[in-house]
Formats: sequence, C-alpha cells, structure tokens
Amino acid sequence: MKLGFIGTGNMAGAIMGGIIGQGIIPASEIIGSDVFAAGREKVKEQYGIHVTADNKEVVEKADKFILSVKPQFYASVIEEIKDVVREDQIIITIAPGKTLEWLEEKFGKPVKIVRTMPNTPAMVGEGMTAVCANEKVTEEELDEVLTLLGAFGKTEVVSEHLIDVVVSTSGSSPAYVFMMIEAMADAAVADGMARPQAYKFAAQAVLGSAKMVLETGKHPGELKDMVCSPGGTTIEAVRVLEAKGFRSALIEAMKACAEVSRNM
Repeated sequence: MKLGFIGTGNMAGAIMGGIIGQGIIPASEIIGSDVFAAGREKVKEQYGIHVTADNKEVVEKADKFILSVKPQFYASVIEEIKDVVREDQIIITIAPGKTLEWLEEKFGKPVKIVRTMPNTPAMVGEGMTAVCANEKVTEEELDEVLTLLGAFGKTEVVSEHLIDVVVSTSGSSPAYVFMMIEAMADAAVADGMARPQAYKFAAQAVLGSAKMVLETGKHPGELKDMVCSPGGTTIEAVRVLEAKGFRSALIEAMKACAEVSRNM
C-alpha cells in the first residue's frame, strides 16, 4: 500500500477523496483503520479503500501513513504502533499541539515526521494546509507529501513555531466564518428573506470576497474602502461593526485559540 490512515473520520475522508479524485493514488493502494466499524465501512463504501480494525496492519502495509485520530488519542496510538514503524516510513500528523519534538519522543527512535495543519474546507477541495517536517525528511519526500496535501486545496511550508498561529488563522477559522454567515442570514431573514436564499446570498458574498483577496493582490482594507461610498450604506454598517468591537472580538478569539493550541 502506498498510503495509510489511522482514523477514518471527516478530515481523513476529505484527504482520501482529494487524493483519489485527483488520481494521485488509487483507492486500491490506500488502507485505513478505525476502532469504529461504522467509520471503516463508510470510507470503504464511499471511496473503495481497504479497511481494517488493526492500526498495526496499516503501518505494516503502507509506505506513508496519516495519524488522523483526535489529539487526545495520539499518545496511546503511538504507543500501540511504534514498534512496527519503520525508519523509512513517512508519518504525517494533523493534530494541533503535538510538536515534532513531542512526536519524536513518543516514537522513541529515529522517524520521518511531517507535521501538518489542514482545515475542514478540504472537504470541498478548498483546504489550506500548513506543513513542517523534521530533519529526517528529505526535500524529495517533503515534495511528495505536498503533492498529496495539494489534492484537496492549497499548501504552505511554515516554521513550526507558526503552527499554533495557523490553527487560529485557518484551522479553526471556518467556525468563525460559519457563525458570520449564519448571523448575516439571520439578519436577512429578519428583514423578510427566505432562509435558504439568505444562506446563499451570505455564503456567496463571503466566497467572492475571499477570492478577491487572493486573486487581486489588493490589501483587504483597500477592498473594503472600494465598497464604502461616502455617506452610503456600507460605511454605516462598518461604523456599527467597529462600535460593537467586530475586529477586536476576532483578534481576541484567535489569540485565545492559538493559546489553547500551544497548551494541548
């Protein structure tokens, strides 16, 4: 097998879907394990991969494997598999708070580790994934991992000390954006718009605005000013957002998120 997954939840499924859909690795060369039979059977049916209840089997059969369990289970899973991990394997992690140093200590022997932080928009092929690796991973091996991760969105290599910032900036931020879309839709419903239509207008506005930032190269403040006509509706809305602490609330929320990530 070329690729294994220990844990077959939503994020693992998003990664599988992107990799298989882009033709990078066929389903026949992917194996996944999960303690829950329902989780295993779901990805088997959806993607056609091999599945097992045995985490060690994944490690023994795969060239690379992704630790896609929740952070609180990392220590116990690593304890279970470390004796069958080979020094030539690439281990890809997606857990906040679990540093390269911590991971190396838990494996207790020289291993190749690529630490990543993806986000849930990977489920629709628009993920943003930060990547860093330990010194045992070669440049060629890192490129291979970036190709895998690029199957479901964009990737960026960062210094490890920035991973906790990434958690707050892209890892957790879809939740903030979903809350904003929901609030925008609620306001539209309060003014008489049907809810499905309100979600569509609000979500498309967010999608289009994000695309403008990425594709125009203009500063977000400049793009904001382009919408704010003198004495107009938008600048009045901006005034109210500033009065209610919109930007400050986001900054404080992200700082709190990063701090929790550092201490996980």
